[in-house]
Amino acid sequence: MDNLDRDKLFKIYDAHIHLDSYPAERRDSLLAEAAVEGVAGIVAVSMDLASCEENRRLARLYPGMVLPAYGRHPEQPALDPDGPELTRLCDWIRARAAEDEPFAIGEVGLPYYLRTETEGRGESFDEAPYLLQLERFVGLAAELNRPIVLHAVYEDADKALDLLEKHRVREAHFHWFKGAASTVERMARYGCYVSFTPDVLYEPDIRELASSYPLERIMAETDGPWPFEGPFAGRETVPSMARDVVREIALLRGMSEEEAGERLAENTRRFYRWFGASRASDFIR
Repeated sequence: MDNLDRDKLFKIYDAHIHLDSYPAERRDSLLAEAAVEGVAGIVAVSMDLASCEENRRLARLYPGMVLPAYGRHPEQPALDPDGPELTRLCDWIRARAAEDEPFAIGEVGLPYYLRTETEGRGESFDEAPYLLQLERFVGLAAELNRPIVLHAVYEDADKALDLLEKHRVREAHFHWFKGAASTVERMARYGCYVSFTPDVLYEPDIRELASSYPLERIMAETDGPWPFEGPFAGRETVPSMARDVVREIALLRGMSEEEAGERLAENTRRFYRWFGASRASDFIR
């Protein structure tokens, strides 16, 4: 793609990526390439406190390009809800708010895959600590008035919605969501946002959801470095693949690529209260 073609690209956002999970030596070039390919910003979600600290460092290096989300991914052992480790993480997040730094809460949620795999082996699984951990984060989102990004699929989404309603948290983003029609209806009524990954090009259930969920509440994501199948098989997952998501959603909904891109970009900026735009040249090193 030549420079003229790049200049004509509509701006896109990757609303969910594990930036710190890429090799350290790849992160700078990944962001530089993304900016050149028309990616205006990415939401870098965290796994734990160390991940939060690295995403904060990257956000400070790339202001306006990287928006960090702080939390603890649920597909790993839950922290003691009253223990020092979770308290330390929550206090660290509060300190970021006290410094008026831009960030969201995430990635947090419930361990659907860990739970079902454990139960599939015939072993018992105690979900209670995970629910308590999630409630701490939902409460923190309410306390700090920050958007929250959730890993909560299938029946877990209803449990997360119960907590959102309890704490009156309205700015909720369910990433890579799958679930029953009744849950989808409940999410739409509550005003939740949903983001779609490159599997919208080949997964029937995801395609159906992308065709029908309220357009004003959908976003594009990659969940990189997670690998995809179909036309993406064998390829590194990069932020510019969010453009493939936008194009497919445009096809599914009978829109132009530019209109879909503009709508999804605006949704992302609105939800995450985007804090600035940067030039591609700022990230070429």
